[in-house]
Amino acid sequence: MEANMTNKEILELKCEFDTLTRPDGSILFCEGETTVLAGLYGPVECKGSKMLTDKALIEMNYRPKSGLPCVQDRFFEATLKNTCEAALAAALHPRSSIIITIQEMHNNGQLLSCAINAACLACLDSNIDMKFLFASTTCFLINDGSLQIETPPIKENIQAVFVFTFDSIKGDVVVSHTEGVFSVEKYKLALEKCREQSKYVFEFIKSKITNRITQT
Repeated sequence: MEANMTNKEILELKCEFDTLTRPDGSILFCEGETTVLAGLYGPVECKGSKMLTDKALIEMNYRPKSGLPCVQDRFFEATLKNTCEAALAAALHPRSSIIITIQEMHNNGQLLSCAINAACLACLDSNIDMKFLFASTTCFLINDGSLQIETPPIKENIQAVFVFTFDSIKGDVVVSHTEGVFSVEKYKLALEKCREQSKYVFEFIKSKITNRITQT
């Protein structure tokens, strides 16, 4: 089947813990050449009108590499917030705030999925309660009709971009984002290709957190 992956299609993942000293959990995460820095603070006391009496308030701050945030940056921020709100057990921490900050370091095409994976690892590193883990992957549709995980060397050859985020329980799609022009068939193939890649991402996340626990 076209959506099946070979070992060559698995994108290299790297991470480094404790890159920041003040957050309760922090991670430098690399997805291919795309790199982001994530930090989580909380639960901390929440004051004022933002306070929620039945659950924690999830505050997401996404910072671009340079300059002021643009419309796409605000979209990334909203997507990250929605994903974390779905995964975190916020009801266990009423009247508090959980603050997650994502800093873009380098973008080679997988920025959204890289940021989502970094957020998951930051949550795990902070030991905050979660309902499920989540893993995100990016897939590119090239002008010749092929689908691939790695960023094409010539960006002009990209016809469409697919980003899917899955939960660790049933493998359901938590959030999806698409750009460009594509057929329904290509969408389905990209979904299955990303689902296969997400299994590798989940294995990576679990292995890194297990090693983290055994070393502490």
